[in-house]
Amino acid sequence: MKQDLLNFLHWTPEQLFPLLELAKQVKQSPVEYQTKLAGKAIVGLFEKPSLRTRLSFDIGINKLGGSFHYLDSKQDKLAGRETTKDTAANIGCWADAIVARVYSHETLQVMAKSTEVPVINALCDLYHPCQAVADYLTITEAFGDVQKPQIAYVGDGNNVAHSLMIVGAILGAKINVVVPSGFEPDKQVIEQSAALAKQYGGVIEVTSGIENFTQADVIYTDTWLSMGDDTPLEEIKSQFAPFQLNQDMMQKTGAQFAMHCQPAHRELEITSEVMDSQQSLLMQQAENRMHGQNAILLTLLNCI
Repeated sequence: MKQDLLNFLHWTPEQLFPLLELAKQVKQSPVEYQTKLAGKAIVGLFEKPSLRTRLSFDIGINKLGGSFHYLDSKQDKLAGRETTKDTAANIGCWADAIVARVYSHETLQVMAKSTEVPVINALCDLYHPCQAVADYLTITEAFGDVQKPQIAYVGDGNNVAHSLMIVGAILGAKINVVVPSGFEPDKQVIEQSAALAKQYGGVIEVTSGIENFTQADVIYTDTWLSMGDDTPLEEIKSQFAPFQLNQDMMQKTGAQFAMHCQPAHRELEITSEVMDSQQSLLMQQAENRMHGQNAILLTLLNCI
């Protein structure tokens, strides 16, 4: 029976910890895995432009001996030609998996129901699960254990925050999500994450009071406006300004490291001083996207 990855809501620690360990092994011993996807063809169907997601999948799959076939639904004039259901069903006739970067989570749900091959969420409006794997691999490398550090996410309660909360809750991590009032994570995701944290020993806190944010071991931030959001930046700049990840915030909270999934907007949500510092884990996160995604593909395609 095929397994999709639309989010990690139904995964367990017994599945997630081995996934992180596999990602670590793929990173440390690439030669051992260089033919694991030999003969496998993966299609990347993208509605949104991308640097890290596209190249990390393409190069990563190549390093495992497979092939990646990129489709830009706009540039290739695929959008609107046929239904999502028919597109996914046809791709499934030839490919071994579909990697989809889309605007709506509903698109992924339709794809998953319409094809017999695994569908992997490479980003949607609600979740960014591949990023979360890279993030917790990075945190594991920095601290030795995802359960040790106090993790703080500061900024917009978006898809990155959602996946960070969900995966962290299952792994037993301690996460404090600090957002401006009115920009909280999705209510249902908060409830689901809290339930998972209670089940698996994690801690999930959500607050809109930046003045109460006083301690963290690692601080994570993301862009204040998600791709496709046409809200004028000037309308929210004043609300988000106190949440900027800068050296003052790092010092006040005692944080050892800074994280950002990128693309980053320097001097907005994060300063260049922090981004280019020795405390920055940004490029380590970027590299780990490839290793985490390779582990996901190996797992879903049963090629371990």
